[in-house]
Amino acid sequence: MSQKVVVIYSGGMDSYTVLNKALRDGYEVYALSFDYGQRHVKELDVAALACKDLDVHHKIVDISAINQIIGGSSLTDDIDVPEGHYEAENMKSTIVPNRNMILLSLAVGYAVSLKACKVYYGAHSGDHAIYPDCRPEFVKKMDDVCRIANYDEVEIVSPYLKNSKIDILTDGLEMNLDYSQTWTCYNGREKACGKCGACQERLEAFKLNNVIDPISYEA
Repeated sequence: MSQKVVVIYSGGMDSYTVLNKALRDGYEVYALSFDYGQRHVKELDVAALACKDLDVHHKIVDISAINQIIGGSSLTDDIDVPEGHYEAENMKSTIVPNRNMILLSLAVGYAVSLKACKVYYGAHSGDHAIYPDCRPEFVKKMDDVCRIANYDEVEIVSPYLKNSKIDILTDGLEMNLDYSQTWTCYNGREKACGKCGACQERLEAFKLNNVIDPISYEA
């Protein structure tokens, strides 16, 4: 019988690759998506469709009430989403305070209830400069805590922690993944904007892999 794992699944290309990696490693995957009050739910709709196509267990959990106490991010508040590359200082406005610690804690609770052995999430090296909760030291500490927080030990796994988004896409392309089933843009319009930091990084990854991004862009 396959071991169960939980994958925190946003609907983006990184978590989509992680989800498929866990499936190909032979695990019984339970995908977990969160509505934390982000600007749009398009990524959640895309996540649901992808999981249906993959025949993967999937839950979308509404935790938007946390916005009563957590704010100040352009991903959740009425603040303009900055344009440009992730390395720019203005991209710090996209930080949602303590988001990954909250999501990982909830995912670990779900894993314990399922008797799952691991929780996967898609932090990568391109996130380190901007997001504290994607850095190796954070992942290590969370792993340490989650191994002792319950009677059942749960491991935190971030398979692309030392890899770039370019590397993630390379791996996904080698797995013949269909990235038209993903949504990366911070804006939830019909087409991706092509200008926000998430789009810029995604487009760069496709360009450096010499592959055309299968989704449509406004610009």
